[in-house]
Amino acid sequence: MRIDIITCVPNLLDSFFAHSILKRAQRGGFVEVMVHDIRDYSVNKHRTIDDYAFGGGAGMVLQIEPIARCIRGLQKEREYEEIIYLTPDGELMQQHMVNQLSLKGNIIMLCGHYKGVDQRVRDMFITKEVSIGDYVLSGGELAAAVLSDAIIRLLPGVLNDETSALTDSFQDNLLAPPVYTRPADFEGHTVPEILMSGHEAKIEEWRYEQSIHRTKERRPDLLKP
Repeated sequence: MRIDIITCVPNLLDSFFAHSILKRAQRGGFVEVMVHDIRDYSVNKHRTIDDYAFGGGAGMVLQIEPIARCIRGLQKEREYEEIIYLTPDGELMQQHMVNQLSLKGNIIMLCGHYKGVDQRVRDMFITKEVSIGDYVLSGGELAAAVLSDAIIRLLPGVLNDETSALTDSFQDNLLAPPVYTRPADFEGHTVPEILMSGHEAKIEEWRYEQSIHRTKERRPDLLKP
């Protein structure tokens, strides 16, 4: 998979992709992440990428020309299955969406900034709009990082145990069950005996029951048909 991220503050993403699972995923050849500075595609020597909104109002708007030049330049090199705009008014990011995106080959993510992008960018280029929650950030970079992380960890070979991602919260509309590790007894707080029984079938049954209980208690909305 290849993920191209278009942003006006590329340095915000440097550290995020340089550590842990995301670093290993890139080194292992499972994913290629490329970050593009919109200012490199500006149409003037001052590298301007924003302007005042027609009709007035507070805040600046990202211009269509630099974004269009960047997207079209990338499209000349390869075909993209999705061009995603990270925006608070997009479709709420959920696990089933991430699962589907992890099956794609090439994705572009466009990070909004200021008051957003010229609407014509959304009309002409964007195939999917995604929000990571009902709140507003200074820009779409954090949202792009969150979406990228969620996608990349699902790619075959990225996690040491490929079944790990399949047992995460939300994969079956259930929250993950409690997990424990050594020591078995910490100041009188002990690990449930079933987990140390070695009986795989009963352990899986216990985990499923715990997932149901935790979901009913914390996120009952996930159990609604």
